[in-house]
Amino acid sequence: MQYRRMWRQGGTFFFTVTLADRRRALLTEHITLLREAFRRVKRRHPFELDAIVVLPEHLHALMTLPKGDTDYAKRWHLIKSGFSRRLPATEWRSDSRQRRRERGIWQRRYWEHLIRDERDFRHHMDYIHYNPVKHGYVNAVKDWPYSSFHRYVRAGLLPEDWAGLSAEQATRQYGE
Repeated sequence: MQYRRMWRQGGTFFFTVTLADRRRALLTEHITLLREAFRRVKRRHPFELDAIVVLPEHLHALMTLPKGDTDYAKRWHLIKSGFSRRLPATEWRSDSRQRRRERGIWQRRYWEHLIRDERDFRHHMDYIHYNPVKHGYVNAVKDWPYSSFHRYVRAGLLPEDWAGLSAEQATRQYGE
């Protein structure tokens, strides 16, 4: 099957990247390794991480590429493989993954969306920051430690009591 991806030089993209086994909490259990993977890739292949939230089994991110660059796929490949290489190989792997010498940590694919304008950017940033509340991990956005929300508060761009959407609005807009 051929997947169509949107490419725009210097574009800003929203991503959802998910573990293969959604019952695992590897991302928050090994947050230091994940952060290191992002830093290593960012040094060699620059990008702006405009917003991010890391949940136990998936993450959402807004990433802006440098002018003239379209290769977010390489960055995600390096982030995912850099994180995976530092974990013990204890996960179950399908025959297909074994043949390809792949770990069984991540889903192979990810969701990406090209950000169209400032309104779209803000919508996705709100979604990212509200996601731990939506999933029931915390009652307030400020209580989730693995979020760029705290960077926005420190910069004075969002108040600490920012609530984003109400639970009812989030359910209507994003579903359960």
